Amino acid sequence: MKNLIKITVLGFLALGFFGCSHAPKEIPPYTISKVFKTDTLTTVDVHIAGRLSPAGLLLIAGKVKADSTKILKLAIHYLLPGNTDLSAGDHSFFASIAYLKDAEVKQTDTVKDYNGYPVRLKVFGVDSTKAQALLALQPDVVIGKTVLGRFIDDNAKTLIIPFKDPTDKKDELFVIELDAMGSIVSSVVPQKKVEDGAEKWLVDKQGDYITIKDSVLAQYPYNGLGLPFYSIKAGI
Repeated sequence: MKNLIKITVLGFLALGFFGCSHAPKEIPPYTISKVFKTDTLTTVDVHIAGRLSPAGLLLIAGKVKADSTKILKLAIHYLLPGNTDLSAGDHSFFASIAYLKDAEVKQTDTVKDYNGYPVRLKVFGVDSTKAQALLALQPDVVIGKTVLGRFIDDNAKTLIIPFKDPTDKKDELFVIELDAMGSIVSSVVPQKKVEDGAEKWLVDKQGDYITIKDSVLAQYPYNGLGLPFYSIKAGI
């Protein structure tokens, strides 16, 4: 009898172990802002609080998929704080996940969400470790200056630092861009322009411009119908 009880207890423990091993971990916080539907694809914009690992992105994808079982073809765009739902630029979001139909699955498609659905994951942005290294860069040119923020361009993998010189009577804006080694790869002094009460800074002769508001830097094409190439929140 004792052996039977022992075996039974061990059996329940084993079931509990394997059940827990298949259960999803705690899902990172996220919010859904936009859902774009076409005849062949539904794209969901998911806002995340920071630079998640691929595992964290997959956990969110599994939850979104589980809540959207009626969607046959699903894609997810992950947006960092400061990123906008509508943009004139490619890959203006941190990462994307596309769910695959059975006929689309190849031998190289080994990534799956926690429900076992095959997906293709692409991370366009800088991971957390590299982001911290970029944000820690301290070029000599900004020492003693008024820095307006440190912004990571996830597409170029660079750090953008706009700043002003408190001794400059012209109140000019200086913008430098640094690579991962801390070298300055671009430096501009934009021309200030005010339209409808909004402060814009022209960064080239064509008319492309940047804005800095509420700790968010955005760059706009001159003919982009008001949609930015990208928008970035400081310190992310």
